[in-house]
Amino acid sequence: MPKLAANLSMMFQELPFLDRFAAAAESGFRGVEFLFPYEYPAEDIAARLQHHGLTQALFNLPPGDWAAGERGIAALPGREKEFESGLERALQYAVATGCRLLHVMAGIRADGASRERLEDVYVRNLQRAADRAAPHGITVMIEPLNVRDMPGYLVSTTTHALALIDRVERPNAKLQLDLYHCAIMEGDLTMHIRNLSGRYAHVQIAGVPDRHEPDAGEIHYPHLLGVLDEVGYAGWVGCEYRPAKGTREGLGWARPWGIDPQSS
Repeated sequence: MPKLAANLSMMFQELPFLDRFAAAAESGFRGVEFLFPYEYPAEDIAARLQHHGLTQALFNLPPGDWAAGERGIAALPGREKEFESGLERALQYAVATGCRLLHVMAGIRADGASRERLEDVYVRNLQRAADRAAPHGITVMIEPLNVRDMPGYLVSTTTHALALIDRVERPNAKLQLDLYHCAIMEGDLTMHIRNLSGRYAHVQIAGVPDRHEPDAGEIHYPHLLGVLDEVGYAGWVGCEYRPAKGTREGLGWARPWGIDPQSS
């Protein structure tokens, strides 16, 4: 049965961030993920995880200037030193929280920027990240992001992501398979799950097209979660969606997978 992880950047926003760990655990989640932990001391996050018996499934490396529209710097020429500093910071948080998966965001392609040059920078930075992460048992990942939600993002398809991963040539460099993004860009989700089995280390879900609960929209997730079982996927499935109303009110979809919104 798939292991569901609550995305605390999107879910339980009715509560302050550090209080969302308790809410997730009380609702039956055994894992959590979020975008960025860096506003809070690593030891505070680690304490919440331990107290509530939660596993930290995933978070992202520092993205650059998020408020200014940056969405990662790993592929941006001239930002290599900043990337290395962010990598070290992410590794400190990962070790403190027991997190074994880090998403390395590529960044937005500037007008006129050479795709080939950006890819070269991204591959070199991913190689550095994978080498630094390996002694800690940590995997680094590429996540393709759809062009509707993230215009100009360097990597938008699984085909492109896997081509880059093949160039990285590190066993701890994997695909982050977000089925919401994949549905918008590529479709054929059942075959993606089957054919790419072994290449992805983390899966994420959300309703399509509005990114609300997975039982809303055009994707039949009970089938897809069954396919993940079929291929033997044992990792986390991150619930990276925006609740249409309150988080708990919308959790009924997850009851078959051990989540009980009434328990909270």
